[in-house]
Amino acid sequence: MPDRKMFWRIIRRLLGANRGRVFVILLALGAGAAVTAALLNLQVDAKRRLTTEFRAFGANVVVAPKSTADSAPQARTLPETDYDKVPTILITMGGKSALLFSIGEIRSFGSTRPIPAVVVGAREEGWTSERFGLIQEVSDYVSRDEMNCFVGSKVAAQAGVHAGDRLFLREEESELTCHITAVEGPGSENDSNVVVSLPVAQRLTGLDGRISLIRVSFPGTPAQINNFIASLAQRLPDADVQGIRQFTQAEARIYNRISGLLSATVAIVLLLTGLSVMAAMTNVAMERKNDVGLMKAIGGATRRVLRLFLTEAALLGLVGGLIGAAAGILISMGLGKAVFGVAARPRLIVYPVTVALTIIVAIVSSYPLRRLANIRPASVFRGEA
Repeated sequence: MPDRKMFWRIIRRLLGANRGRVFVILLALGAGAAVTAALLNLQVDAKRRLTTEFRAFGANVVVAPKSTADSAPQARTLPETDYDKVPTILITMGGKSALLFSIGEIRSFGSTRPIPAVVVGAREEGWTSERFGLIQEVSDYVSRDEMNCFVGSKVAAQAGVHAGDRLFLREEESELTCHITAVEGPGSENDSNVVVSLPVAQRLTGLDGRISLIRVSFPGTPAQINNFIASLAQRLPDADVQGIRQFTQAEARIYNRISGLLSATVAIVLLLTGLSVMAAMTNVAMERKNDVGLMKAIGGATRRVLRLFLTEAALLGLVGGLIGAAAGILISMGLGKAVFGVAARPRLIVYPVTVALTIIVAIVSSYPLRRLANIRPASVFRGEA
């Protein structure tokens, strides 16, 4: 116990001996930790941000009926129960949708001239499902004569309809009326479609319990997406499960480049921080020759002397890392908003990793202090060291 008290007493004296130099070392370690934490937080958040951005382009996995020579409508569709077998994905990360396509005729109220159009029945879960919110309340669809729908801009122009109008849908012998809740802007995937709820489309086509395909937006790396496709293919042996390679490969290439660039920058920052601290430690080693000689002269072992200086370096790294990592995470939030338009989320794993890296840099940078192990007390007292 007395040895331990003396150990920490000496540490306090060492830290307070030259406060100016200690401040410079802390400044170098804190700045390095801040930049490291900011870049690491951006690197971790970039994966989530890229995944979200790519999911905005649409699904990356498609489940469709297998090719068959049978031309019957039932043979070219999937049972709706297959949709329930697809795992539910977190609403903030992706989603899934079941679609039923048919080619029918539409006409506006008061018009006798029908025009052909693609009618899409949609059932969707996920972060894009708000778009279908007005047409997915299915509790009254099968009993009401008029349902909600929305149309693409091209269809609206051809039929001469606007939001709030009524639209007549006809498929062979079936005819239904829908209330247009919205007209999608030009360039959307439903530009030439009329979108209704899935039960309405099934009722219109007579294909109860059937769907044309399933689209899935699955977040993850290409390897994770491939594993998901393989697992889904086992669950749905009678369907054809395929991934859209352009999305997964492009996402992987962009993330690998961003990750590689940020990792290289972090390595350079840590190297420069280590060199700065090492230069300061070299001056410290020169100043403490007399102290080390005195410690050895009164019986201090070389191992204990080095332990003092390594502990001092570790404490400086800990303090610099704690302060710098907190500042760096705050900086990354601003950088994320400047780069992606949305502030980066603080990732808790970045904080301990940055602190640990800063401590390691501080300990490695104290290598010049090992020269003190070769100091001979007699040489110091004679003024030769």
